[in-house]
Amino acid sequence: MSIIAAHMNRWHDNDTIAALATAPGAAGVAVIRISGPDSLAVADAVFRCDGLKPSQRPTHTLVVGRVMAGDEFVDEALLLIMRAPRSYTREDVVEIQCHGGLPTSRRVLRCVLEAGARPANPGEFTCRAFLHGRLDLVQAEAVNDLIRARSERAAQAAVEQLEGRLSARFNAIYDAVIGLAADMEATLDFPDDELPQPVIADVRRRIEGSLGDLRTLIATWNEGHCLRDGLQVVIAGRTNVGKSTLMNTLLGRNRSIVSEVPGTTRDTIEESFILNGIPLVLVDTAGLRDPQCSIEREGIRRTRRQMEKADLYLYVVDASQPLHPDDVGNLNDLSDENCIIVGNKTDLGIKFDHSTTIKKDYCETSLIHNVGIDELINIIKNIIEHKFMSGHGQRIVISERHRKILVTTLEEMEQAQALLEQELEESFVLVAGHLRAAAEMMGLVTGREYNDSLLENIFSNFCIGK
Repeated sequence: MSIIAAHMNRWHDNDTIAALATAPGAAGVAVIRISGPDSLAVADAVFRCDGLKPSQRPTHTLVVGRVMAGDEFVDEALLLIMRAPRSYTREDVVEIQCHGGLPTSRRVLRCVLEAGARPANPGEFTCRAFLHGRLDLVQAEAVNDLIRARSERAAQAAVEQLEGRLSARFNAIYDAVIGLAADMEATLDFPDDELPQPVIADVRRRIEGSLGDLRTLIATWNEGHCLRDGLQVVIAGRTNVGKSTLMNTLLGRNRSIVSEVPGTTRDTIEESFILNGIPLVLVDTAGLRDPQCSIEREGIRRTRRQMEKADLYLYVVDASQPLHPDDVGNLNDLSDENCIIVGNKTDLGIKFDHSTTIKKDYCETSLIHNVGIDELINIIKNIIEHKFMSGHGQRIVISERHRKILVTTLEEMEQAQALLEQELEESFVLVAGHLRAAAEMMGLVTGREYNDSLLENIFSNFCIGK
């Protein structure tokens, strides 16, 4: 059981927490963040400065002084005071900016904890910001997305989400569904022969509109997956066709061992790669052939497993030879939309007949001479943009958590729509029930409705200092 699961009541604690808010390790500055009702008292206990004590100073004051462990000097530091509600958590917050490096930052944090604060749980500062109304859950998730962004494009999507653009879309749907549920429940008070038909027609029209909004948002999941998780691009093919050379060429450095000896790559090799603002995970794999030993057999098994979960395949063939029967079988197992055939070794002549695989994208290369690589990169870009990216300009994209909730909401709405189409007045109570369930699901997205389990699921993925 995780620490958070064991202490979920702490999400609602009103005590004072502290943590290192910057990455541990060698750095010019480390920041220890303190939040809670006793933050200023803790600052008084550990920080010495000329003039007034920290607790006697106004909000948003920066003070130079010394961190002390009793009478022992620990470090020279700056102390920033942010009084509630003008802080990240909307509590009293104090940040101590000391010298970087693990020994110093740990000593300063130890002083703070000994003065009365407790160690913060992962994401607890941001959770308090949510509980105190500074952020909704969608914006809170954007904080984590921004910290973990692997490209500028991913960071921009997180910024737009943090600004509340995605929340506004969710809230509009929530308000619409709540209104629909209320109107349907109101119809239950009418006698059967006095039910105003224009109301039902209006509800039917509004349900259709909300269904359209839900489907539009669900369609952005692919782009969200790209930006948050990165696309897995698997380089596959038979032995000695140039898979490792392709990996090294795309990365611009020698990451995989290249050798004329068949079966050099025995395990999968992964490396991050940013293409057109999209994070990719390139995976070099063992050559597909009849294994010569148990080690190679395991490598091929791992190759097959990687191919099963890949978003995009770069299947390398020796274009100087006719297509091998094993390649035919392997290519038949791969989607035409997600597979690019890389015909390598064209400097040795071309005997590969692309007409047999015409449905798949194809690029001729001579990787040892760096020929065809620009064309291949453009093909990869085009597939990513057309298949995975929405192209709507603003990066309004949903996460997997959002997608699951939206799909369930959509199902409830579709059931309400189907019952309404029957035009049976006795089914209106069921219509109202499905609409109410849909509204409750939408409330889970932004946190209008939440429970401790939901908070743990979201904030346990944060770093401790955030």
